[in-house]
Amino acid sequence: MNKTLISLLLLTITQGLAFSHENANTGNTLNRTDICKKNYKTLFNGEALSTQGDDPEMMAILQKYIFGEVFTIGELDIKTREMLTVVSLTTQQTLPQLKSHISAALNAGVTPIELREAIYQCAPFIGFPKTLNALGILNEVFKERGIQTPLKSTATISEQNRYEAGLALQEPVYGDEIKVAMEGLPKNMGEDVSRFLTEVCFGDFYTRSGLDMKTRELLIIGLLVTTGNTSVLKSHIEGNLKIGNSKETITAAIIQCLPYVGFPNTLAALKTAKEVFNED
Repeated sequence: MNKTLISLLLLTITQGLAFSHENANTGNTLNRTDICKKNYKTLFNGEALSTQGDDPEMMAILQKYIFGEVFTIGELDIKTREMLTVVSLTTQQTLPQLKSHISAALNAGVTPIELREAIYQCAPFIGFPKTLNALGILNEVFKERGIQTPLKSTATISEQNRYEAGLALQEPVYGDEIKVAMEGLPKNMGEDVSRFLTEVCFGDFYTRSGLDMKTRELLIIGLLVTTGNTSVLKSHIEGNLKIGNSKETITAAIIQCLPYVGFPNTLAALKTAKEVFNED
């Protein structure tokens, strides 16, 4: 190879490297570190990948993984990602992290009403004590930010119509599967449980304004991925499809939970989703 050709080759390589570097600086070819820093700044108003603290290596691993990689999977907006994170952390009762992500959700544009509704929606699935713990953290953040509580009511039903209103949402999506499943219990107590589900889960919660049903159902996906209950998850994946959430959106919601619940629960959820998708 003559000297002229070598010189041209070196010039081409140098220009290519310079072009790649320029693209990276302008955001055209962002790597996971760049994406991480951008998302972290939006959510926490801080700088990611700091060398401060007792465990900067662990923080660097999780920040690049969560905010630089998982946040790029699917087409969920950053608000939805943070609401999924909030319900997952509520379910786990990891309250210090929940407080951080409630603040992050507000920074990302989630409204106080939307946050409250996301946590309220957890109650029928994880029980009231855990939900109240999460609401305590939520209201603590609100007070620190000068958000006046209690927030306005978003209830849309009365004591007289809660069953009918709940059934109107439940029946088209889930039919009477719970009523049938509860048949045969002593003294027809299964009928009471089936009625409670309609009145409380669907009547008291699903009917509330502040979040639409598609968002509520998607958040329930995140909640059930966290609990690891694949049987109930299967039913709600089917429900999500019926009300218009796409397979891609459901899959992205499951993967969004991965850093917070680990691989076993997430892989089990993805296998369940595949089963439902194949049936569909």
